[in-house]
Amino acid sequence: MHKLDLLGLIVDMHEFDSSYKEFLKVPAMSAGIYKLPAGSSDQQQPHSEDELYYVLRGHGRFHMAGEDCEAVEGTILFVPAHVEHRFHSITEELLILVVFAPAEYSNRKE
Repeated sequence: MHKLDLLGLIVDMHEFDSSYKEFLKVPAMSAGIYKLPAGSSDQQQPHSEDELYYVLRGHGRFHMAGEDCEAVEGTILFVPAHVEHRFHSITEELLILVVFAPAEYSNRKE
């Protein structure tokens, strides 16, 4: 069993000096918290796995496949594998729960 404290993970994220902190990895999926400060730009590249984003807090915009939408607390976004996407126009630090299926990098070709 994997029991996690989301509020504790968020507090830890503020003390962690990185934009992403993975907290779960099993073959079928992985999950982490992604932090994007206000005014920053999202530099990620398309992943080889499907992704689900859940915006925990903050305000920005999200672009994928020629479409753009608001990314605010409570927003859920699904990104199919290999599709270019990014968060942008971040006006309030974004904290995002990220779930990869299967686990991040497990489908990547060497």
